[in-house]
Parts: sequence; C-alpha cells; structure tokens
Amino acid sequence: MPAPVEHDAASADGLWIIAGLGNPGIEYAFTPHNCGFLLVDELAQRAAVRVERRECQALTGRARLAGHSVLLAKPETFMNLSGIAVKSLLAKYDCPLPRLLVVSDDFDLPLGALRLRPRGSAGTHNGLRSVVGLLGPEFPRLRLGIHPGHPIRDAARFVTSPWRKADLPAVGRMLERAGDAVETLLRAGCARAMSLYNAPPAADAGAAGDATGLGKE
Repeated sequence: MPAPVEHDAASADGLWIIAGLGNPGIEYAFTPHNCGFLLVDELAQRAAVRVERRECQALTGRARLAGHSVLLAKPETFMNLSGIAVKSLLAKYDCPLPRLLVVSDDFDLPLGALRLRPRGSAGTHNGLRSVVGLLGPEFPRLRLGIHPGHPIRDAARFVTSPWRKADLPAVGRMLERAGDAVETLLRAGCARAMSLYNAPPAADAGAAGDATGLGKE
C-alpha cells in the first residue's frame, strides 16, 4: 500500500474545515480542555466573523484566512463524541480529510508548546480518539500544550476546571502563536508551519491576551 502523500495547503483549492475540540457550556468556556474552542475564537476574531450558526451538531462560521475559504467549527456533542459533528461537517461540505484541521489541548505538552502534525494517532485524547475512530488518522491536527509544569493529582479535574489567573498570560500567548501557526499552514503548507511552530516558544514572547482578552483583568 503506497504511503499517503502529504497535502500542501499552499497549492490547494477549496474549503478548509478547522474544528476546535471542547465542551459546550459556560462552565467549560475557559478551561484547559477547551483550548480548541478558544483557538477557533482567536481565528474568528482575526477574520472578523462570528461562530454561531448551528449545523451538524456544531457552531460554525465562514471565514477567509490566509487567502483560503475556511469553516470554523465548535462541535457541541461534548468532547468524547466530537467525531460525530466533524464527520457530519465533512460530508455536508464534501471536504477531503487533508483539508480538515483538528485542534485540541494536550496534557502531555508543557503550557505554551504547540505540536502540529499532518496525520497520526489520537494518543490519549478522547476527542481526537472520537474523530480518528470515525474518520481515520489522515488529517492534520494541532495540539496545544496545557501542562502547567507542576504536579497534577487529578488530570480530569484539572482539564475541566478554569485556568488559574497566573496561567492566563501564557495561555494568551499560546493562542496567538497557534493562530499564526494555522495561518502559516494555510498559506505555506504543513511542513513549513511545523518547522516554525513545533519548536518551544521563545521565552520573551509578546504580552499575553491582547487578542483574546485572557490576560486582562
């Protein structure tokens, strides 16, 4: 069986779907597990659009990013069933897997780190497991590191509890950098974005929360 050919976003035509994974409800809005939703909000703000149309068990918004037509999506199925909404959106818009970008948190990465891959396994993330289980592994994914760097007794409670105020500046910087990574992926392809953003973030990164408000009181 031939190896899959890596998709070059820079030469692609057609719609991209960017699905941020998270849990619906105000109680989960600013929790580590909702980093996918928060990045969709960041991208929507950059494109000056709203993600509020209900379709395929998701909230969606059409946008133009880095010269590409994009559907921003937040599945409303709760994390463990994320694949249901994502699969429905792909079918509705006849979007091929290489133009699906799934964004999730990653407890195994330090807060602020990004990991972009053109394909791969779901690891231990239940939302990614749901998507991979229904669609297979051949789609790009962007993981956002959430581990705060100190011991966590109850990981499940940590990821669904609000961010500590002390962590918000780092979260804001990460979302801004992740937004840049997505735009680079769309404009120049996955390999280029990986080379620029999979490295650890610079220690002197800019002030947090300017675009998201997360770092502001």
